[in-house]
Amino acid sequence: MAPPSQLLPPTLQILRHRCHLSTVVSPPSKAVLYDEHGAPEQVLRVADAPPVHLGDRDVCVRMLAAPINPSDINRIEGVYPVRPPLPGAVGGSEGVGQVHALGPAVTAPLSPGDWVIPSPPSFDLHRQAPECLAKVRSDVPMEYAATATVNPLTALRMLQEFVKLNPGDAIVQNGATSIVGQCVIQLAKLHGIHTINIIRDRPGSEEAKDKLKQLGADEVFMESQLDMKNVKSLLGALPEPALGFNCVGGNAASLLLKFLRQGGTMVTYGGMSKRPVTVPTSYFIFKDISLRGFWLQRWMNSDKAEDCRTMIDYLLGLVHEGKLKYEMELIPFGEFSLALEKALGKHGSQPKQVMRF
Repeated sequence: MAPPSQLLPPTLQILRHRCHLSTVVSPPSKAVLYDEHGAPEQVLRVADAPPVHLGDRDVCVRMLAAPINPSDINRIEGVYPVRPPLPGAVGGSEGVGQVHALGPAVTAPLSPGDWVIPSPPSFDLHRQAPECLAKVRSDVPMEYAATATVNPLTALRMLQEFVKLNPGDAIVQNGATSIVGQCVIQLAKLHGIHTINIIRDRPGSEEAKDKLKQLGADEVFMESQLDMKNVKSLLGALPEPALGFNCVGGNAASLLLKFLRQGGTMVTYGGMSKRPVTVPTSYFIFKDISLRGFWLQRWMNSDKAEDCRTMIDYLLGLVHEGKLKYEMELIPFGEFSLALEKALGKHGSQPKQVMRF
């Protein structure tokens, strides 16, 4: 059974802007499709994509690599706010490809061989224009180019958008082992911001703690360590954090709130535990805590296309300089079923799964 969304976009795509026909036809390709919402392992299928004529303003892109993100799974399940039309939906919205051919009327500054990403993310074969492709550097590992648009960009935006942070300030986050969490640690450290990180109690927690410390985390606590009234006594010389990032919800969000200083802000960008955020009334009255939400897609669908591309260039520059890294597992397309199982958590905690086509 075929894998999910971002993991498995077509290996070769025509991004159609007009329906002018030409004598240039797309090479043989495959796509991962689904005709109805449901469990990814049940509804996904790999299919041969019929050849498509390259129109005057079309760009033919050969996919190189693409990850499986939680939002991909949610789209396939039908529980994500934005979903592609059915039947025949193509799984995925993030990845990196290489320009294979250009229509004669394409005006975008692209050439065959260029690495490109969809900006904003989308693999809707019938609604993309060449202008929605962003050229990216090709001197970084392809898995980083394939994954820069969602998780690292989320980390960067959240650090910039909600609270003005100065060197010496601190932030707190749960879900610190996620790619967003790993990026938050490194980006914050580059700007002199301290990070307090919360992770789940599970086998391998000590190893995970050591890895986060190596990335630059100031403090890493397991949830069980925070079952106490005065958690701020654990901070030592670190300042009380002004900003918190919550991607878990439930008890993990409550633990995060304990750390925030007077007038602090908690930003929720995920809900992995599928449990609501519960806030004691006293936090609002006596601590003036603010609760905010962040959804990257809403920001990217505004008038932020140029800002987005500038930030992605910045992030990939950090990757090239060795200042930004995160755990991934690069897997050949032929092993997509295993990658899907890992992405669905059927093999325990795993790095981000990235398919190589």
